[in-house]
Amino acid sequence: MSNSDIAKRIAAEAAAALVEDGMLVGLGSGSTLAYVVMALGRRVRDEGLDFTGVPTSSETEALAITQGITLTALSEAKLDLAIDGADEIETGTLRLIKGLGAALLREKIVVQASRRFVVVSDASKIVTHLGQRAPLPVEVVQFGQVATAHRLAELGGKPVLRLDRSGAPRITDGGNVIYDCGGFAPIRDPFTLQRQLKAIAGVVESGLFLDCAEQAIIGEPDGSTYTMWPAGAR
Repeated sequence: MSNSDIAKRIAAEAAAALVEDGMLVGLGSGSTLAYVVMALGRRVRDEGLDFTGVPTSSETEALAITQGITLTALSEAKLDLAIDGADEIETGTLRLIKGLGAALLREKIVVQASRRFVVVSDASKIVTHLGQRAPLPVEVVQFGQVATAHRLAELGGKPVLRLDRSGAPRITDGGNVIYDCGGFAPIRDPFTLQRQLKAIAGVVESGLFLDCAEQAIIGEPDGSTYTMWPAGAR
């Protein structure tokens, strides 16, 4: 197991410890969340933990089923907690870039439906400004996508259509495509950028997750963790 995997696993176990009986929990997507799901599965088997998960992707759903986790679709009920990883975590603000796993739309819906949102990661995802290490994913409807990409380019995004391993466009669970926009970096005014992106008719959602994370649990290769909070939160 690599140092990164060790860090992700220990952070995932700390996040899984936050789940209590009776909770309705949003389960994000990606490699770190796979460790969270497996840690929760162990708690279900070993402790009899009784909670219900709301998966944000087909991959998370499939893994959760193998772990014996009870699942449900998102309803009108407010979720108690959402746990997810991130592609970038901005120090001081806990603003995030997410979406390299192509589940950003469902992830954002679940986060906004949750009373609490906790991020789990290793230290490699921490940045001083958003866009420092990852392009900004933008989910776009397939109809007119070339015109939409042109609008993204006019904003300075330098959009690149994401492809799957076969070389075909990567299609999200919502039936959309993703353009990775590295040209916005560094993102110093993410709120203005988000408004500009959402003003484009073909844009479904962006990977900017702003002022929604309560805390970030960061794992270290030595098996320790530490918690980051938004400035002024503690």
